[in-house]
Amino acid sequence: MSQEKTFYKPIFRHLLPFGWKAGLILLLIFSLPRFYLVLQANKTGSYQWVSMVFVAMMLMPFLLLTRQGRQKIGWSKPRNMLVLLGSLLWGMLACSAIFALFYGLYGDSIANAFVYIARTYNQLPSPLDADSRLLFFLIFSLVSMTFSPIGEELFYRGIIHENFAETLGDQKAAYIDALAFALVHLAHFGLIVDQNTWHFLPIPALLWVTGLWFTCLLFNRMRRRSGSILGAILTHAGFNLAMNFFIFYFLLK
Repeated sequence: MSQEKTFYKPIFRHLLPFGWKAGLILLLIFSLPRFYLVLQANKTGSYQWVSMVFVAMMLMPFLLLTRQGRQKIGWSKPRNMLVLLGSLLWGMLACSAIFALFYGLYGDSIANAFVYIARTYNQLPSPLDADSRLLFFLIFSLVSMTFSPIGEELFYRGIIHENFAETLGDQKAAYIDALAFALVHLAHFGLIVDQNTWHFLPIPALLWVTGLWFTCLLFNRMRRRSGSILGAILTHAGFNLAMNFFIFYFLLK
Protein backbone atom coordinates (compact mmCIF):
# COMPACT_ATOMS: atom_id res chain seq x y z
CA MET A 1 0.00 0.00 0.00
CA SER A 2 1.36 3.47 -0.90
CA GLN A 3 2.40 5.95 1.77
CA GLU A 4 -0.40 8.27 0.61
CA LYS A 5 -2.93 5.60 1.59
CA THR A 6 -1.34 4.84 4.95
CA PHE A 7 -0.54 8.35 6.24
CA TYR A 8 -3.98 9.98 6.60
CA LYS A 9 -7.12 8.25 7.80
CA PRO A 10 -9.52 7.38 4.94
CA ILE A 11 -11.95 10.21 5.74
CA PHE A 12 -9.23 12.83 5.21
CA ARG A 13 -7.37 11.40 2.19
CA HIS A 14 -9.36 13.30 -0.44
CA LEU A 15 -9.15 16.54 1.53
CA LEU A 16 -5.45 16.20 2.33
CA PRO A 17 -3.57 14.26 -0.36
CA PHE A 18 -0.19 13.35 1.16
CA GLY A 19 2.42 15.85 -0.09
CA TRP A 20 3.38 19.52 -0.12
CA LYS A 21 -0.16 20.77 -0.84
CA ALA A 22 -1.50 19.20 2.35
CA GLY A 23 1.48 20.62 4.24
CA LEU A 24 0.77 24.10 2.93
CA ILE A 25 -2.95 23.86 3.70
CA LEU A 26 -2.30 22.79 7.28
CA LEU A 27 0.31 25.53 7.75
CA LEU A 28 -2.20 28.18 6.70
CA ILE A 29 -5.00 26.72 8.82
CA PHE A 30 -2.89 26.80 11.98
CA SER A 31 -0.36 29.59 11.41
CA LEU A 32 -2.64 32.48 10.51
CA PRO A 33 -4.97 32.23 13.55
CA ARG A 34 -2.02 31.49 15.81
CA PHE A 35 -0.15 34.58 14.54
CA TYR A 36 -3.16 36.80 15.27
CA LEU A 37 -3.82 35.27 18.70
CA VAL A 38 -0.19 35.73 19.79
CA LEU A 39 -0.25 39.39 18.75
CA GLN A 40 -3.35 39.91 20.85
CA ALA A 41 -1.86 37.99 23.77
CA ASN A 42 1.21 40.23 23.68
CA LYS A 43 -1.12 43.16 24.44
CA THR A 44 -3.26 41.49 27.07
CA GLY A 45 -0.78 39.10 28.70
CA SER A 46 -3.35 36.28 28.43
CA TYR A 47 -2.22 33.26 26.40
CA GLN A 48 -5.15 30.91 27.02
CA TRP A 49 -6.31 31.01 23.38
CA VAL A 50 -2.76 30.45 22.13
CA SER A 51 -2.59 27.40 24.39
CA MET A 52 -5.72 26.09 22.67
CA VAL A 53 -3.86 26.19 19.35
CA PHE A 54 -1.09 24.07 20.88
CA VAL A 55 -3.67 21.60 22.19
CA ALA A 56 -5.19 21.37 18.70
CA MET A 57 -1.72 20.69 17.28
CA MET A 58 -1.25 17.91 19.85
CA LEU A 59 -4.50 16.27 18.76
CA MET A 60 -3.89 16.44 15.01
CA PRO A 61 -1.78 13.26 14.71
CA PHE A 62 -4.50 11.28 16.47
CA LEU A 63 -7.38 12.87 14.52
CA LEU A 64 -5.80 12.91 11.06
CA LEU A 65 -3.23 10.13 10.89
CA THR A 66 -3.33 6.37 10.77
CA ARG A 67 -1.17 4.31 13.10
CA GLN A 68 1.39 4.05 10.29
CA GLY A 69 1.20 7.81 9.79
CA ARG A 70 1.93 8.45 13.46
CA GLN A 71 4.89 6.10 13.29
CA LYS A 72 6.15 7.95 10.23
CA ILE A 73 6.21 11.28 12.06
CA GLY A 74 8.22 9.70 14.87
CA TRP A 75 5.50 8.76 17.35
CA SER A 76 7.45 5.70 18.41
CA LYS A 77 9.86 4.40 21.02
CA PRO A 78 13.28 6.13 20.78
CA ARG A 79 16.06 3.93 19.43
CA ASN A 80 18.88 6.00 20.92
CA MET A 81 18.34 6.88 24.56
CA LEU A 82 21.72 8.61 24.92
CA VAL A 83 20.78 11.15 22.24
CA LEU A 84 17.42 11.58 23.91
CA LEU A 85 19.04 12.34 27.26
CA GLY A 86 21.21 15.01 25.66
CA SER A 87 18.35 16.65 23.76
CA LEU A 88 17.24 18.82 26.68
CA LEU A 89 20.78 20.15 27.10
CA TRP A 90 21.17 20.93 23.39
CA GLY A 91 17.96 22.96 23.51
CA MET A 92 19.22 24.93 26.51
CA LEU A 93 22.53 25.62 24.76
CA ALA A 94 20.75 26.83 21.61
CA CYS A 95 18.64 29.26 23.63
CA SER A 96 21.71 30.44 25.55
CA ALA A 97 23.50 31.26 22.29
CA ILE A 98 20.56 33.33 21.01
CA PHE A 99 20.20 35.09 24.37
CA ALA A 100 23.92 35.95 24.39
CA LEU A 101 23.65 37.35 20.85
CA PHE A 102 20.68 39.58 21.64
CA TYR A 103 21.97 40.72 25.01
CA GLY A 104 25.37 41.51 23.54
CA LEU A 105 23.83 43.56 20.73
CA TYR A 106 20.85 45.19 22.40
CA GLY A 107 21.25 44.91 26.19
CA ASP A 108 18.06 45.67 28.09
CA SER A 109 16.39 47.51 25.21
CA ILE A 110 13.16 46.43 23.59
CA ALA A 111 15.14 45.39 20.51
CA ASN A 112 16.27 42.40 22.60
CA ALA A 113 13.81 39.57 21.85
CA PHE A 114 14.04 38.24 25.41
CA VAL A 115 13.37 41.66 26.92
CA TYR A 116 10.29 42.12 24.76
CA ILE A 117 8.95 38.66 25.55
CA ALA A 118 9.58 39.31 29.26
CA ARG A 119 7.42 42.43 28.98
CA THR A 120 4.51 40.29 27.83
CA TYR A 121 4.55 38.64 31.28
CA ASN A 122 2.73 41.76 32.41
CA GLN A 123 0.31 40.07 34.79
CA LEU A 124 3.03 39.11 37.27
CA PRO A 125 3.45 41.05 40.51
CA SER A 126 6.32 43.51 40.58
CA PRO A 127 8.82 43.41 42.17
CA LEU A 128 9.23 39.64 42.52
CA ASP A 129 10.67 38.34 45.77
CA ALA A 130 12.77 35.16 45.78
CA ASP A 131 9.89 32.82 46.64
CA SER A 132 7.43 34.23 44.12
CA ARG A 133 10.14 34.35 41.44
CA LEU A 134 10.84 30.65 41.89
CA LEU A 135 7.14 29.79 42.00
CA PHE A 136 6.30 31.66 38.78
CA PHE A 137 9.44 30.35 37.08
CA LEU A 138 8.36 26.79 37.82
CA ILE A 139 4.76 27.42 36.70
CA PHE A 140 5.73 29.16 33.47
CA SER A 141 8.42 26.57 32.74
CA LEU A 142 6.02 23.67 33.28
CA VAL A 143 3.53 25.17 30.84
CA SER A 144 6.11 26.17 28.24
CA MET A 145 7.85 22.78 28.40
CA THR A 146 4.64 20.88 27.65
CA PHE A 147 2.05 22.68 25.54
CA SER A 148 4.20 24.30 22.85
CA PRO A 149 6.99 21.68 22.53
CA ILE A 150 4.57 18.75 22.23
CA GLY A 151 2.07 20.55 20.00
CA GLU A 152 4.55 22.34 17.76
CA GLU A 153 6.92 19.40 17.29
CA LEU A 154 4.14 16.95 16.46
CA PHE A 155 2.88 19.53 13.98
CA TYR A 156 6.02 21.09 12.42
CA ARG A 157 8.68 18.35 12.74
CA GLY A 158 5.97 15.70 12.40
CA ILE A 159 2.99 16.26 10.11
CA ILE A 160 4.29 19.27 8.17
CA HIS A 161 7.77 17.84 7.72
CA GLU A 162 6.60 14.49 6.39
CA ASN A 163 4.17 16.08 3.92
CA PHE A 164 6.91 18.22 2.40
CA ALA A 165 9.45 15.38 2.60
CA GLU A 166 7.16 13.18 0.51
CA THR A 167 7.40 15.68 -2.36
CA LEU A 168 10.71 17.50 -1.86
CA GLY A 169 12.89 15.17 0.18
CA ASP A 170 13.92 15.19 3.82
CA GLN A 171 16.52 17.99 3.72
CA LYS A 172 14.35 20.53 1.90
CA ALA A 173 11.43 19.60 4.16
CA ALA A 174 13.60 20.37 7.20
CA TYR A 175 14.39 23.82 5.79
CA ILE A 176 10.71 24.49 5.08
CA ASP A 177 9.27 23.37 8.42
CA ALA A 178 12.03 25.36 10.19
CA LEU A 179 11.21 28.48 8.16
CA ALA A 180 7.48 28.14 8.78
CA PHE A 181 8.11 27.81 12.52
CA ALA A 182 10.52 30.77 12.59
CA LEU A 183 8.25 33.09 10.60
CA VAL A 184 5.19 32.45 12.76
CA HIS A 185 7.31 33.44 15.75
CA LEU A 186 7.56 36.97 14.38
CA ALA A 187 4.33 37.42 16.30
CA HIS A 188 6.31 36.77 19.49
CA PHE A 189 9.06 39.20 18.51
CA GLY A 190 9.84 41.27 15.44
CA LEU A 191 6.40 42.78 15.08
CA ILE A 192 6.07 44.41 18.49
CA VAL A 193 3.63 46.62 20.35
CA ASP A 194 5.08 49.45 22.44
CA GLN A 195 2.90 52.03 24.17
CA ASN A 196 -0.12 50.81 22.16
CA THR A 197 1.70 51.37 18.86
CA TRP A 198 2.85 48.59 16.55
CA HIS A 199 6.42 48.59 15.23
CA PHE A 200 8.47 46.28 13.02
CA LEU A 201 12.14 45.86 13.94
CA PRO A 202 13.78 44.58 10.73
CA ILE A 203 17.31 43.71 11.89
CA PRO A 204 16.33 42.21 15.29
CA ALA A 205 13.50 40.35 13.54
CA LEU A 206 15.94 38.91 10.99
CA LEU A 207 18.27 37.78 13.78
CA TRP A 208 15.34 36.23 15.65
CA VAL A 209 14.03 34.34 12.62
CA THR A 210 17.52 33.17 11.64
CA GLY A 211 18.28 31.97 15.17
CA LEU A 212 15.01 30.05 15.36
CA TRP A 213 15.55 28.59 11.90
CA PHE A 214 18.88 27.08 12.93
CA THR A 215 17.32 25.95 16.21
CA CYS A 216 14.57 24.13 14.32
CA LEU A 217 17.19 22.32 12.26
CA LEU A 218 18.59 21.17 15.61
CA PHE A 219 15.12 19.97 16.65
CA ASN A 220 14.90 17.96 13.44
CA ARG A 221 18.40 16.54 13.92
CA MET A 222 17.53 15.37 17.43
CA ARG A 223 14.39 13.72 16.08
CA ARG A 224 16.44 11.83 13.49
CA ARG A 225 19.26 10.88 15.84
CA SER A 226 16.94 9.64 18.59
CA GLY A 227 14.61 7.88 16.16
CA SER A 228 11.60 9.55 17.78
CA ILE A 229 9.72 12.86 17.72
CA LEU A 230 10.43 12.87 21.46
CA GLY A 231 13.99 13.97 20.63
CA ALA A 232 12.63 17.15 19.03
CA ILE A 233 10.13 17.70 21.84
CA LEU A 234 12.77 17.48 24.55
CA THR A 235 15.16 19.78 22.66
CA HIS A 236 12.33 22.30 22.28
CA ALA A 237 11.47 21.93 25.96
CA GLY A 238 15.10 22.63 26.88
CA PHE A 239 15.05 25.78 24.76
CA ASN A 240 11.91 27.03 26.53
CA LEU A 241 13.29 26.15 29.97
CA ALA A 242 16.42 28.22 29.31
CA MET A 243 14.34 31.10 27.96
CA ASN A 244 12.26 31.21 31.13
CA PHE A 245 15.41 31.04 33.25
CA PHE A 246 16.89 34.07 31.49
CA ILE A 247 13.61 35.97 31.71
CA PHE A 248 12.96 35.30 35.41
CA TYR A 249 16.50 35.46 36.71
CA PHE A 250 18.16 38.04 34.43
CA LEU A 251 15.43 40.33 33.11
CA LEU A 252 12.39 40.52 35.37
CA LYS A 253 12.84 42.70 38.45
